[in-house]
Amino acid sequence: MQNRRTFINRLAGVAGLASFSPFIYEAQGRDLLKRLQLANARSIIDVVKDEDFWMAIRQAYTISPVIINLNNGGVCPQPKVVQDAVEHYNRLSNEGPSHFMWRILDAGREPLRYKLADFGGCATEEVAIVRNTTEALANVIFGLRLKAGDEVIITKQDYPNMINAWKQRAHREGIVLKWLNFDFPIEDEEAIVREFEKAMTPNTKLVHITHMINWNGQLLPAKKIAKVAHKNGAEVLVDGAHSFAHIDYKISDLDCDYFGSSLHKWMCAPFGSGLLYVRKDKIKNLYPLNAANEPESEDIRKFENLGTRSFAIEQAIGTAIDFHQMIGNERKQQRLYYLKQYWTEKVLKMPGVTIGTPKSSAFSGAIALLQVNGKSPLEVSEFLFSKYKIHTVAIDWENIKGVRVTPNVYTTLKELDKLVAAVEDCATSLESNARKQ
Repeated sequence: MQNRRTFINRLAGVAGLASFSPFIYEAQGRDLLKRLQLANARSIIDVVKDEDFWMAIRQAYTISPVIINLNNGGVCPQPKVVQDAVEHYNRLSNEGPSHFMWRILDAGREPLRYKLADFGGCATEEVAIVRNTTEALANVIFGLRLKAGDEVIITKQDYPNMINAWKQRAHREGIVLKWLNFDFPIEDEEAIVREFEKAMTPNTKLVHITHMINWNGQLLPAKKIAKVAHKNGAEVLVDGAHSFAHIDYKISDLDCDYFGSSLHKWMCAPFGSGLLYVRKDKIKNLYPLNAANEPESEDIRKFENLGTRSFAIEQAIGTAIDFHQMIGNERKQQRLYYLKQYWTEKVLKMPGVTIGTPKSSAFSGAIALLQVNGKSPLEVSEFLFSKYKIHTVAIDWENIKGVRVTPNVYTTLKELDKLVAAVEDCATSLESNARKQ
């Protein structure tokens, strides 16, 4: 069992956060450290259902008392220690920007690269630090050496920014986009893999896989799809925006050639932080999005040629990783799935209410899509917020319609009970109006 000092050091991070973050010395911080220590001696499922433990986690966040935020699928808030780290590095940068940014903090990218690689289960020389998933994947989409007639397999349920990037390459260079259109939810891995495999031809050069569909939380069997793609001579690009630090896996587990994710989602890192993974033997032939001195270099750093950036945001990523690992990958995933199951099982008992997300933990995590028959997603989302101040997001995209509800580790069961009551009120109001008509 790790002692209290070990936990403080992990929260402090490599730059000595303990010296400028008061949270870990406050009552809430001390309580959190104590509970984290005790949790290591308990079963995961016991901790997952311990509301006192998760209330201590909640105290590490600066959660609004005015609204219930159930749109963590968009972007996740940062715990206090991460916010403190950003403020510290920002103040340091402003003491002498060119000195502290370029001569001090810039050197901090290498320890951070090591930490990200260790977390992702890949080599240090395969990880670049970028600003979000869009930037990470754009490096791959626009950097691949494709020509007219080359085929890329994508789905209509992929993220719009990536779809548009591929459309632009197709428009400018004549590459061929092979579209798949799924009717999710699906809890059959082989059925999903077969659809990808059927689209493959000798001209298929790349398969684009969204690991977790952002619209409804459907998890795809990325590794199995990658295996089939490689067997057919195609490379694999994985969009891990919603699965990374949400589902317990390593990038290396996916057997992909390229991977990108936003760290400001489930890692709860500073807004505008992300990572790009490129398999070592693929780096040389991938052109960087922003021109580098040696575009055919085998150095992963060529993808970081951004010019001036926020070193405060970048350096605080390390603190977010520490905080995430204190909770624990498996413990976090199981808690998030538990929260999803808690409220969805209750609302499914209501007439006219369905969930457009897989039930199984093999195909889902925290994200779930609420559907109320007879009401549009926007009507339901606005009802939840206007009457109950529950913040969600309406989804209407390619066979997926509903209200995306996404709790996080700081979400309490009481808040989800309020959501359940609000959904019942919404469904009842609809039924009552129908009878009057």
